[in-house]
Amino acid sequence: MKRMHVMVLLAPLVLAACAVTPNGPSVMVLPGTGKSFDQFRSDDLQCRSYAQGQLGGASAQQAGVDSGLRSAALGTVLGAVAGAAIDGGHGAGVGAGTGLVFGSLAGTGAADSSAYGMQQRYDSAYQQCMYASGHKVPVAGQMMSQVPANAATPPPNTPPPRW
Repeated sequence: MKRMHVMVLLAPLVLAACAVTPNGPSVMVLPGTGKSFDQFRSDDLQCRSYAQGQLGGASAQQAGVDSGLRSAALGTVLGAVAGAAIDGGHGAGVGAGTGLVFGSLAGTGAADSSAYGMQQRYDSAYQQCMYASGHKVPVAGQMMSQVPANAATPPPNTPPPRW
């Protein structure tokens, strides 16, 4: 029985450990025209630092873990209170364990979405910095075979005025 309690307590921690995000940019930036690779590397380090500062100095992974731990703690407390309310003092332990499991699962989801949002903000700040430093930032594009129906129509071909 004691082994089961240990497994129940360790399961959320194992699940939370699966949420790993990169600690650097996840976007491509290319050296600018006339920029050496050494300049690119120097700018890259400066822009990584700038992007990290835009997140308040916390990495996306740190924020995700913090969010997961808060959810697990809140779930444990709420589960214990609910268990005690339902079954007097006997249900508090079961409620706390159940709250820990479900709170950790919710925390893992919150950590993933929080880390994803932070990674997007990091990438945007990094790309802006690198672009401002004169480097190339690829953008997504789409080739069209015809002009869309809602596109502005050019004026008809009229000869230029004679002065």
